[in-house]
Amino acid sequence: MTSTEAVSGRSAVVTGGNKGIGAAIVQALLADGHRVASFSRGGDAPEGALGIACDVTDGAQVEAAFKAAEEAHGPTEILVANSGVTKDTLILRMNDAEWDLVMDTNLKGAFRCAKRASRSMLRRRWGRIIFTGSVVGLYGSPGQVNYSASKAALVGMARSLTREIGSRGVTANVVAPGFIETDMTAVLPDEVVAGYRSSIPAGRLGLVDEVAATVAFLAGERAGYISGAVIPVDGGLGMGH
Repeated sequence: MTSTEAVSGRSAVVTGGNKGIGAAIVQALLADGHRVASFSRGGDAPEGALGIACDVTDGAQVEAAFKAAEEAHGPTEILVANSGVTKDTLILRMNDAEWDLVMDTNLKGAFRCAKRASRSMLRRRWGRIIFTGSVVGLYGSPGQVNYSASKAALVGMARSLTREIGSRGVTANVVAPGFIETDMTAVLPDEVVAGYRSSIPAGRLGLVDEVAATVAFLAGERAGYISGAVIPVDGGLGMGH
């Protein structure tokens, strides 16, 4: 971080920043001195962040949320597109509504936010776009055809953005978490968690802070030559996929 950035930070938006990995990302960016707006359906946010209600499946809400964030913090310089949902079931049981909800949130929501954020980034000739992907995006997972497809598509989006706007000082990357300790995994039966753990070379589940630290690095000055990359935070499960 430069001395200037340490004093004033940059204007950051994190979608899905109210809990789990998203909340940890918000806290990591705040700790680095950034001004952070957290988008979520309910508008709640970690302490120190500006909470803004936004459903990323609604284009009008996305526009209004960015306008509110920029009125408070200035033009968006960092975007972490983290909002995501799952609707898991085997393909023969998966209906169109379950497919559409996951795609509209995880993929189209990320597209809406990246499009809106890039407007100010291009003008300033500096920007960081970071998508929260998943190890299953390229590794695959039974019962998650919709989720896996949505996360895999983020890789193509990041790489296309890199080729399209990379010359303007804007980077676009994907952070791909594996099995992470969250409220969702805390309620799983012990034998299910043990099964996950046995497949991970590191022998444990990851921590939200480990994902957040990777995002915070990609959001900083020192990551300016990293773009179009998929950074796994999965204990070796995907082996670089």
